[in-house]
Amino acid sequence: MARKPRIEFQGGLYHIITRGNQRQKIFKSVTDYRKYLELLERYKDRYPFFLYAYVLMTNHVHLLIEMRDTPLSKILQGIDQSYTMYFNRKYGTVGHLFQGRYKAILCDRDAYLLSLVKYIRYNPMRTKTAKSLGMYPWSSHRAYWVRKGFKGLVDTDFVLGVFSTRKGVARRRYRAFIANEEGLKREEVYSTVDQRIQGGEEFVERVLAQYGGEGADKGRGKVYSLSQIGSAVEKLYGLSARELRSSAKTREISFGRKVFSLMASECGYRCNEVAAYLKKDPSGITVHARVGEELSMPIKELREYLDQISTTQA
Repeated sequence: MARKPRIEFQGGLYHIITRGNQRQKIFKSVTDYRKYLELLERYKDRYPFFLYAYVLMTNHVHLLIEMRDTPLSKILQGIDQSYTMYFNRKYGTVGHLFQGRYKAILCDRDAYLLSLVKYIRYNPMRTKTAKSLGMYPWSSHRAYWVRKGFKGLVDTDFVLGVFSTRKGVARRRYRAFIANEEGLKREEVYSTVDQRIQGGEEFVERVLAQYGGEGADKGRGKVYSLSQIGSAVEKLYGLSARELRSSAKTREISFGRKVFSLMASECGYRCNEVAAYLKKDPSGITVHARVGEELSMPIKELREYLDQISTTQA
């Protein structure tokens, strides 16, 4: 099954992750880091967007972007292609530098903006690339840290404005916020709804209702009933609908509920519909409907089984 098209719209907040092909290094020298930032600045001038945070790591890049008029695909493809040409010329290599297409997670601004700014900023420390925040030069950290005189890529006003309308106060509060190392964990950052959205049920439903015509997977829709999905879960994992609806919280049954909820979400069912079928509280289903990387293979297996049964019965 082809990947779902991205949901892109003006004002959308996106956490972009671009990785080196087969985890290879995409930055080998100081010049490489500078070249990427130069390209990022060039495309930001050509196709304006808001950049709230970034970090360049040895084999991947994180960007926190608010889209304006130009589609993300046009911006990111331009940057990646231009940098790949530069890299291949410099190091005498050929072929793809980046791993497939970049990952773009549409995020609920109100719930995740500040947390993602912090998560991106702490990336060098989590990977032990740097011992302290100020020791890593290839991030947006300095743009928020200095009092004045810094003019660069990062649009700091909106983020600082969350803390205070007075710049000095805002920077002090921002520093206190960043100094507190507590924040989103990796699994929370990569846990998404519908494989492309990060947010609560209300945000997800609003986005899909407003932009689902272009962004939703039209080909699949509600082609499978919840009963069919339940039967597939029972066939593949030996978990009946009765067990999924029970109060049991064993690892196997919890796994089955998650896989069922994720497949139902992919097929276009809302959390309240899934909750009604499973006889559970909708808030719990919202959590189940957030897919993590560890559940990608079970979902793929379930999807292929449903498609196979559908083809056999056609």
